[in-house]
Amino acid sequence: MKITTVNVNGVRAAFRKGFGDWLANDDSELYCLQEVRATVEDTVTLFGSAFDVRVWPCRIKGRAGVALVARRDSAFSLGGTREGLPAALYDESGEPDVDSGRWLEAEVSLPGGGSLTLVSAYLHSGELGSEKQEQKLAYLERATKRLSELAATARAAGAGAAQALVCGDFNIVRTERDIKNWKPNHNKVSGVMDEEIAILDTWMSDSLEGTAKHPAVDVTRALLGEVQGPYTWWSQRGKAFDNDAGWRIDYQMATPGLATHAAEVSVWRAPSYAERWSDHAPLSITYQI
Repeated sequence: MKITTVNVNGVRAAFRKGFGDWLANDDSELYCLQEVRATVEDTVTLFGSAFDVRVWPCRIKGRAGVALVARRDSAFSLGGTREGLPAALYDESGEPDVDSGRWLEAEVSLPGGGSLTLVSAYLHSGELGSEKQEQKLAYLERATKRLSELAATARAAGAGAAQALVCGDFNIVRTERDIKNWKPNHNKVSGVMDEEIAILDTWMSDSLEGTAKHPAVDVTRALLGEVQGPYTWWSQRGKAFDNDAGWRIDYQMATPGLATHAAEVSVWRAPSYAERWSDHAPLSITYQI
């Protein structure tokens, strides 16, 4: 089971720039997309009849939007979907518009029995000293609670029975290994703040077997160890891509029962700046199910 997650930075623009050609040559069965920034109808049309496409757009036009996509000829198909974090995690005022189009779940039946809750997540980017940072931290707190629920379900069901995989753009690095220029950004820029990093560190361990105190596993780091990167995002400004001055902010975060089946990870880096169709790169992981 090969799963790819990527922030497409606008799915219509991505298809214009070559995403369709890349997709035609890729062999993933399941895709988690972020920053779709398009309607359900437009996104379904762009992918065509060979794909089962589920989209949750943001209620603020032109922002966010997440999707889950399955190849129709795959052994892995999308079941029922759930849009957003559970209503119980919000007060009586409900989910604010800025939180919409950021969390989409679908049930995937696994061969031989068992199920997988697959999530495409686009967490807030934030901005220090602004309301955006407050929105980011509030959302992280709610996402923490949902992840705990998913992990508890997986533990109660037993190995392989009801696992969860949260994929997406988390907009936070975890360590110096996840960003080229650590010192100029650490505790100065949203996404590299200690309070944000501490939250991710409560979510994920670096061991495929997981730990008792972590609900999930950072599958990329668990497979690759303490290497630099691999980066998944480069600023559009300056020569960041050419100089590989990137950030690792895209993740596949799995409950341990699934993480132990992870076999291979790769990041597709465009041959040149001109050949990129997003400022993010696809992160693909193969699970031996």
